[in-house]
Amino acid sequence: MNPAFQEHLVSRGARIDGGRVADFGAPDAERENAASGTVLVPLSHLSVVRAGGPDAATFLHNLVTNDVKGLASGQAQYDGLCTPKGRMLASFLLWREADGLLLATARDLKDALLRRLAMYVLRSKVSLSDVDAQWVLLGLAGLDAEAAAARCGLPAPREPMGVAAFADGMVIRVGDARFQIAVRAPAAAALWDALCGVARPGGEALWRWFDIRAGIPLVVAATSEEFVPQMVNFELVGGVNFHKGCYPGQEVVARSQYLGKIKRRMVLAHLDAAAAPTPGEHLYGVKLGDQSCGAVVDAVPAPGGGCDLLAVVQTSSAESGAIRLGRPDGPELRLQPLPYPVS
Repeated sequence: MNPAFQEHLVSRGARIDGGRVADFGAPDAERENAASGTVLVPLSHLSVVRAGGPDAATFLHNLVTNDVKGLASGQAQYDGLCTPKGRMLASFLLWREADGLLLATARDLKDALLRRLAMYVLRSKVSLSDVDAQWVLLGLAGLDAEAAAARCGLPAPREPMGVAAFADGMVIRVGDARFQIAVRAPAAAALWDALCGVARPGGEALWRWFDIRAGIPLVVAATSEEFVPQMVNFELVGGVNFHKGCYPGQEVVARSQYLGKIKRRMVLAHLDAAAAPTPGEHLYGVKLGDQSCGAVVDAVPAPGGGCDLLAVVQTSSAESGAIRLGRPDGPELRLQPLPYPVS
């Protein structure tokens, strides 16, 4: 996160933990507001990477799971970078900016993502850079989010994954009432203060809670190389194009799609526990004994108590009974319906 903007947040009451915004002094009330009000969140768990140069789109198109060359300037999309074995190294939201492309990825994977992409540059006319100091990411969500954006002079894209530009950045509609704002760092403090007049600030976990409830996975360092895209329902949220041609791991991803049933899928669940489990924590099913049946993708405290989480589990375990956290006799997950159909 841009240091000057972090200092500004601290002056406005933010509590910083490990370089990330934990809350603004009242975490329980902030969570309740996320469920019923309009919230403003510094997306300090994400970092921004830029790919520039005349070959940038073709370069990324040949490496990631989605169609980058066909991405219009007014659209964003989810993408993944895989190993040759089809395991996701990273996931990110991608959109066009001027003569380049911006990627919002997990903060703890930024350096690894840049190193992996750099391995493929060779003679391509592309430049890769960490632009965290230049861009600030904010999240605006809630039933009145669109009206709140308008009151602060921000455009609101009409279509899902639409991108609308304003003088100092771009607004991306990532849900029915959810917007990710990329603002240039010099303008971030003033925009934050303006938005605080129409939305209540909260910590980064609130945005992750919205992602969890929407069934949107984020690969982090603890889960990197653990999942094939379909395990985290990535094709169901628009993150995989099966007609774009080759990329690392494409054969495995295509084979999983067309030549057999996917044996592990991501589920949404609630857990009655005081502390949220960490990404990568093992899960256990009733028929597998001490053998793990899956792992946590992400989890955060939920409004009203307990925590909500996304987890990848064996479909047979999800169908047959209790799934437990950490050990075969651990706390039980209560499965909930995702907002999209899973076949």
